[in-house]
Amino acid sequence: MKRTAGGIALTCFMAWPGHAQVVKIWPGAAPGSEHWTQQERKVENTPLGTVVFNVVTPTLTAFLPDRAKATGTSVIIAPGGAFVALAIDLEGYDVARWLQKRGIAAFVLKYRIMEKRQEGIPAMSMDEAGQYGMADGIQALKVVRRRASEWGIASDRVGFLGFSAGAMVTSGALLQADSAARPDFAALIYGGPFGAMPPIPATLPPLFLAWAQDDAMALLPVMKFHDALASAGHKPEVHIFNAGGHGFGMRTQGTSSDHWINAFHYWLEAQGFTKPAGRSDRGSATKPG
Repeated sequence: MKRTAGGIALTCFMAWPGHAQVVKIWPGAAPGSEHWTQQERKVENTPLGTVVFNVVTPTLTAFLPDRAKATGTSVIIAPGGAFVALAIDLEGYDVARWLQKRGIAAFVLKYRIMEKRQEGIPAMSMDEAGQYGMADGIQALKVVRRRASEWGIASDRVGFLGFSAGAMVTSGALLQADSAARPDFAALIYGGPFGAMPPIPATLPPLFLAWAQDDAMALLPVMKFHDALASAGHKPEVHIFNAGGHGFGMRTQGTSSDHWINAFHYWLEAQGFTKPAGRSDRGSATKPG
């Protein structure tokens, strides 16, 4: 399948714990936010681990597996935070390290979010707030595919995994009009389009959805998205946990939602994405989700 890479990421690398690489995804200021003046900041040791605010410059942090274990499969990870924060540990780096150990390259996307000016989540249009993060998600896919050979991954095995608002970012990449630019698989965890329901294409890559029944924040939008997918003829893999609440991420709570990532990995295995690229039968992975 032909890919349109588009855009050139800056070849600017910075040191990161665990030898991960950090790459800016836009050449220069990200389009649409050239005049933002807020200063990015992070708060460590919160109940969610490290949380990032006021992101202006979107980046990808690459967690590449040992070449001897590498499958060629990769996943872009978009953490959540209602577009005013990013739970960068619980729904980002912790997930990336788990996948990295299993031979899957992971790229944590630090996408643009609104300036944090008050406590809590302000009233705002999710479509307006999310437009920058969704643009960053689409650009991140282009960057990862463009640099696939450099990172030892297959350009046709690039997935997207998003949590809460990050799942809305994932939906932007998943539902874009250019089918060749969509991810090769996608997982949306307790999230999806939180604004107006976008058109659902007739063909989509394999999909994985997971949420908890006691999610007091996102249950209705998530179910609405699932129903829209079903109405369009799609049959995503769905895991609905009895308990876990919203934002369970990699948190251990003693509920079955603690094991969502194992279910995700089993699903990747069934799709052929855990076998080394070139030695797997991905017949089912090329069917609509």
